[in-house]
Amino acid sequence: MNPTEPPAPSWDGDALRALVPRVLAGLVRRGEDFDAAEDALQEALLEAIRVWPGHPPRDARAWLTAVATRRLIDARRSAAARARREVTDQVQPVPGATENGDDTLLLLFCCCHPELAPASQMALALRAVGGLTTREIADAFYVPEATMAQRISRAKRTLRGRRLDRPGDLAVVLRVLYLIYSTGHHERVDLAGEAIRLTRQLTLGTDEPEAHGLLALMLLNHARSAARVDADGRIVTLDRQDRGRWDTRQIAEGVRVLQSALAAQRPGRYQIEAAIAALHDDAVDAAETDWPQILAWYDDLVALTDDPRRQDPAAVLGRAVAVGHVLGASAGLRETERLREVIGERHRWHAVRGYLYELGGQGPAAAAAYAEAARRAGTVAERDHLIRQAARIRAAG
Repeated sequence: MNPTEPPAPSWDGDALRALVPRVLAGLVRRGEDFDAAEDALQEALLEAIRVWPGHPPRDARAWLTAVATRRLIDARRSAAARARREVTDQVQPVPGATENGDDTLLLLFCCCHPELAPASQMALALRAVGGLTTREIADAFYVPEATMAQRISRAKRTLRGRRLDRPGDLAVVLRVLYLIYSTGHHERVDLAGEAIRLTRQLTLGTDEPEAHGLLALMLLNHARSAARVDADGRIVTLDRQDRGRWDTRQIAEGVRVLQSALAAQRPGRYQIEAAIAALHDDAVDAAETDWPQILAWYDDLVALTDDPRRQDPAAVLGRAVAVGHVLGASAGLRETERLREVIGERHRWHAVRGYLYELGGQGPAAAAAYAEAARRAGTVAERDHLIRQAARIRAAG
């Protein structure tokens, strides 16, 4: 090896996974069938896992694109469905043979194709762009994994044979980006960062206030990420977080982006949620939180949807907490009772009731509510956190 030549990069599983949406986007942008491109890319990934440990490529994205392309050509040849193309034995393409631009946003819009139902648009985009497994997407939608697998398969069948040149609705794209962020926020921080990057890129191409509101919301929430877990990896609730660990630069940027969005005077869900996050971030400690202003924003958020059964559970439960701080714990608990028929007794409903019981000094009731929330929790981290909450209250007597 030439001693002046830089060493070839090494690639781990995370680095390989991060390339997937960009390579898939390039293949789709070129006009390849979505389902066939995804299958070819999966074969290329298997080849990469076999070859790269001993012979890492200089340009990993170009390598994957070339191998996936060869698989697509081979498939077309064997099926005799399309014209023959020349295939080279050399999988490393010459410079310029692949697109260098980031096509991930294009892929995101294409997944939100107008011929797909919104639920399928989100599922397909989370799979193709977010890199989530079928199980992770099913958890995000609160449906069985088999149901989600069928939904994704139907979406692919709908797109089969179509050129993906009719981008979907911006509102759906924003919902997908928020879902990707939320999944990354809870489980995989790399996805949260990718969602912020994509949303920031999206705001460069649109003046839509909700796109900027979503970016502000992500930044204001992500600013607290370092304080969300303790040294042992246990969840730390907002009221108990070390605010000195919050990222003040991200908060300042989020506030600037939010102010710019609100100036358009077309408030929507993401702008309102960002305003609530900004008020939490502005408080020097939990006791200084401006709960009356937060309740006012929650009132605006809930008013966006006329049908109570279509309300966002997180929004109405967040409002119940705000009611508890402004009007008293009993008033907040009455709000949760009213919501029982609307959102059901999911684990967050019980967790909020535990918080409100604790706020009102009703220790035994709080412990019981936290324990019930733990029993229904969907993740180990949430379950363990709620068990600790119940134990803490019981120990306090």
